[in-house]
Amino acid sequence: MTGPAVVVRRLRVDPAAPEPLFERIAAGAEYAYWLDSSSARDRRGGAASRYSVLGVASGAGARVLRYETAGLPEPVTDVLEPDAGTRTPRRGSVLELLAEEAGKGEAPGADPGEGPAAGPDAGTSDGTGLTAPEGAPPILRNLLGGYVGYLGYEMKADLGSPNRHLSQTPDAVWIRVSRCVVLDHLRGEAWGLGDAGWLEGLEAPASYAGGAAGPPSVPGAGDVVLPTPDRTDYLQAVQECLAEICDGNSYEICLTAETSARLGVGLSFEVAWGLYRAQRAANPAPHAAFLWCGDHAVLSSSPERFLSVDEDGWCEAKPIKGTAPRSPDPRTDAERAAALAADPKTRAENLMIVDLMRNDLSRVCDPATVQVPVLMGVESYATVHQLVSTVRGRLRAGATALDAVASCFPGGSMTGAPKARTMEIIERLEGRARGVYSGAVGYLGPGGAADLSIVIRTAVLSTPAASEPDAAVGALVRIAAGGAIVADSDPHEEYEEMLAKLRAPLPPGWRLG
Repeated sequence: MTGPAVVVRRLRVDPAAPEPLFERIAAGAEYAYWLDSSSARDRRGGAASRYSVLGVASGAGARVLRYETAGLPEPVTDVLEPDAGTRTPRRGSVLELLAEEAGKGEAPGADPGEGPAAGPDAGTSDGTGLTAPEGAPPILRNLLGGYVGYLGYEMKADLGSPNRHLSQTPDAVWIRVSRCVVLDHLRGEAWGLGDAGWLEGLEAPASYAGGAAGPPSVPGAGDVVLPTPDRTDYLQAVQECLAEICDGNSYEICLTAETSARLGVGLSFEVAWGLYRAQRAANPAPHAAFLWCGDHAVLSSSPERFLSVDEDGWCEAKPIKGTAPRSPDPRTDAERAAALAADPKTRAENLMIVDLMRNDLSRVCDPATVQVPVLMGVESYATVHQLVSTVRGRLRAGATALDAVASCFPGGSMTGAPKARTMEIIERLEGRARGVYSGAVGYLGPGGAADLSIVIRTAVLSTPAASEPDAAVGALVRIAAGGAIVADSDPHEEYEEMLAKLRAPLPPGWRLG
């Protein structure tokens, strides 16, 4: 039995007003997503991405893969069909299921080079392909039948690095693309993918008025104080990192700390959405994301691309190592950017991660194609300057985008080098699961393309377990941050850098205390 035909067409909505559009898309949904280039269209916040993708798990083909057993001897992935309200356990890691679905070639996606040159609607999709009007964004071919979601840090256990700690949120959630809207920031256009009735509903005046949404407001969660990570504990951990480096066990260790607090309200879409709106207004970023997953939500203002893979097999990673705060004074701001680019310690941090990423890509790419077109360039975002490098390579014959993700995960900027030994050190020193933080979020396309960011500058909201003390008090929010420890790191400076990064995703009214 087949559902309504899937079409692609340009939408009569305002692409410059995405917030009210997303509210209509996600209304009443258990799973929804927004891959949000919130610094696009001349907004501050760093180099903009061309596209934002807004979608919901509903309609024909809607499916959610939810995975909470990373590293266990017999992993099980739950396959959810939200419209039917069903949950079916499948043996195997979520990575195995994603690879299986990509191999089926069920939905190659839109082909902007084919189909009618005129008319609002594309050809239909019956699992063999989809055509689209001339001018449709190329990204559409990579979305239909693809997945949007995240891999949490503990997914490393399925890639050969054991976990000592279990995440309190799922290790991975992936939402099959069935209904979505693509905002093309370069052209100022909005394109819809889904059944015709759903697309028409988005354009209906009663459901979408355009214009800016009202000011972000979250009653009961407007003023939150998160405990400041203990200085003594962090300084001691930095000293232990330095000892490991001195002994030759690592060159660079990404040490992080976490803070958490209970909100005065329970978890709901309205709470998570209101907080994300406030966050994106205060700290726009080119790889921001909002994922609503019913019992948890991911609110990311990430500036860092983990990995992208295009249809020709070219992979690109943009690791960030090196951070300096912005200044409202233009002269001081320029001086800080220049000092960041020249700082020997920062350059050493960045170079080690570039070498690590070159090695990771070389395992799946033709080694002759692996290159570093940009080494330690300064990119400026809303609140900080960052030192960013670009590493590229082309997949060898037979390798897939998912192979590239597996080879590079977790991102080297969040581990250090050498990766395997350093992750063991991190497990011991941090003494906790990182969860979604320092994993990856984005999309995996069925045609071999992908684009994922590193999960940093991110707040994760969840519903406390019923067994936890005061579980009924309110939603739990977690925020983590850290920095690279190298041989000449100063423990006190590292602590202050960690605090500065912790503050980055805080909505207005929130503070460390």
